[in-house]
Amino acid sequence: MTSLFDPLTLAHGPAMKNRFMLAPLTNLQSHADGTLSDDEFRWLTYRAEGGFGLTMTCAAHVQAIGQGFPGQLGIFDDKHLPGLTRLAEAINKTGSHSVVQLHHAGMRSPAELIGEAPVCPSDNEEFGARALTGDEVKQAFDDFVAAAKRAEKAGFHGVELHGAHGYLICQFISGEVNLRDDEWGGAYENRVKFLMEMIDAVRSECGKDFSLGVRLSPERFGMDLGEIRRLAGEIMTGGKVDYLDMSLWNTFKEPQDEAYKGKRLVDWFTDLPRGDCRLGAAGKLTTGKACQDAMEAGLDFVVIGRGAILHHDFPEKVLADPDFTPIALPVPEAHLRAEGLGETFVTYMKTWKGFVEDTA
Repeated sequence: MTSLFDPLTLAHGPAMKNRFMLAPLTNLQSHADGTLSDDEFRWLTYRAEGGFGLTMTCAAHVQAIGQGFPGQLGIFDDKHLPGLTRLAEAINKTGSHSVVQLHHAGMRSPAELIGEAPVCPSDNEEFGARALTGDEVKQAFDDFVAAAKRAEKAGFHGVELHGAHGYLICQFISGEVNLRDDEWGGAYENRVKFLMEMIDAVRSECGKDFSLGVRLSPERFGMDLGEIRRLAGEIMTGGKVDYLDMSLWNTFKEPQDEAYKGKRLVDWFTDLPRGDCRLGAAGKLTTGKACQDAMEAGLDFVVIGRGAILHHDFPEKVLADPDFTPIALPVPEAHLRAEGLGETFVTYMKTWKGFVEDTA
């Protein structure tokens, strides 16, 4: 049985020293112009120091119009390079594999934040979004690739393409959202083209030692489990991607789709051929036992979100106690501050029901 503490080699870039990946977590701590703040620097480097084999930033937007939330880390301009370079150097010093998650919110960009209507593969009345022109699709594509090159220039070991959670790449994949009738819409092959050609472009434009990951959602956001299973298989056997990061919300639950009941969600992906690609998942992996159960389900690594917010050294806690269970919720604000969350992040966590003690 593979241990959570065995190193994990990747086809490109340095190996992960263990099987723990820090989830890309929204924390609202960067400056309004997307430059890195000291609070976000501390939050991320503290997790790298805490033993994570791979430390990933929050979603970093590749276009100003693609911003999804206030205080989001940016990677769409060279003005972001000094902060990104500082961050990469600090993470790399800990021996953690450093990654920027590349993101564009698409129709989920709040108009009041970006100062105009958000964009989407197609006009979307629910979000007040307008369809991208053909030239704008190509520009967004190019800006993802430029952001990957910027991350490499800053010294990161790799990038992850955020193709999950109903953001722009996910919107292109969705047969419900993407109603285009050009080369980027219609049949499955056209809807996944934005992502698949981006994988090719990043791999060709960045160095041979630069890692590339992809995050997908198999449910919600207009996703079809059968299509995502097909896409996951094509990505893993395509020889270009180092790891696939599946955002499952609950790793061990049964799918929502009646056609796929009778088997856990994770099992619909662990049975796929992988080539040289590694497979991991996020979704309620909050205890040492849940992480080990996920490995026994056939994953190569585990993606830790909530546990990492509660304990910067979650991997080390599990190493010391395989049955480690995080501090019980709700937690005092002081606990989160001690774990390296800035005031903005602590305030944000209060919006998570039952997470932070009510001091009112």
